[in-house]
Amino acid sequence: MLFERFAIDVLKMTQTVKGAMTILRLKWDCTWHIIERAVARVKARKESSPLPSIGIDEKAFAKGHSYVSMIYDLDKSTVEGIHEGGDTDAAIACFSKLSDEQIKSIEAIAMDMSSAYVKAAKQVIPLPEEKIVHDPFHVMKLAIEALDKVRKQEHWKLLQEGDKTLSGSKYLWLTGMENHTESQTARFESICTLRLATGKAWSYKQLLRDLWKQPDAKRATGFFNDWYQRVIHTKLEQMKKLARTLKERLSNIVTFCTHGITNGVAEGINSKIMSIKRRAGGTRSVPKVMTGWTRTGLQRAAKPA
Repeated sequence: MLFERFAIDVLKMTQTVKGAMTILRLKWDCTWHIIERAVARVKARKESSPLPSIGIDEKAFAKGHSYVSMIYDLDKSTVEGIHEGGDTDAAIACFSKLSDEQIKSIEAIAMDMSSAYVKAAKQVIPLPEEKIVHDPFHVMKLAIEALDKVRKQEHWKLLQEGDKTLSGSKYLWLTGMENHTESQTARFESICTLRLATGKAWSYKQLLRDLWKQPDAKRATGFFNDWYQRVIHTKLEQMKKLARTLKERLSNIVTFCTHGITNGVAEGINSKIMSIKRRAGGTRSVPKVMTGWTRTGLQRAAKPA
């Protein structure tokens, strides 16, 4: 056990299995077994604490649509459950890693608009309709995609008439005005004065951003209904399609105004997973990489059980 403690210190300093192998004069399998036992000790000592705010997200792990589903504690930025796959069964398997007490303690769960995750949450979590929160980032991503489709259609139509007004303007519409340079702002404003369909779609997309600034779910619902009526009476088919999609999920969109949570933690953890994959030296085994080591993880594992 003392040698394993020393081996963990070496792994922390070298940050690569191969480097530690050279110093420790061990073979690859032996070194990996030390890592796996260290991770097992951490998991064995982990306490089953309440999880009032959690998130669930999928991570693309390799080429060929290989995904893993992960549950996060949004308050502590820790991973609480992992399972291969991105469907309903995988999500339910993730929830099974939590204790009954932890399931009952959940007050809110952030997720994208995946129907698989919604279905799994409704099967596992009590009163799910009041707790599921669709991440604003993913909702706005749908709005941006709808806007871009309007732009593409109008740009093609204008080109047929020899009009290049929208040429090279893609990122003017898809990025926030606060990120525009002075010249980009001037061009953007000049295009907006032409009253194009793209400009109208952009204005509806911008207006939608105010949905999450409402003080409570009731006012957010009223705000959306007003926005919906404006959009649905336009000739912008892509924006109308977006409006209908959001209306179907509205109850789990306005819950953000009650719980105020997002899946932003997932991005930080995903970057750490990418780092682990790089350090793993190209292994394609999901379990090996997902139980891989990081500096923080090995520090927690340093004390032998």
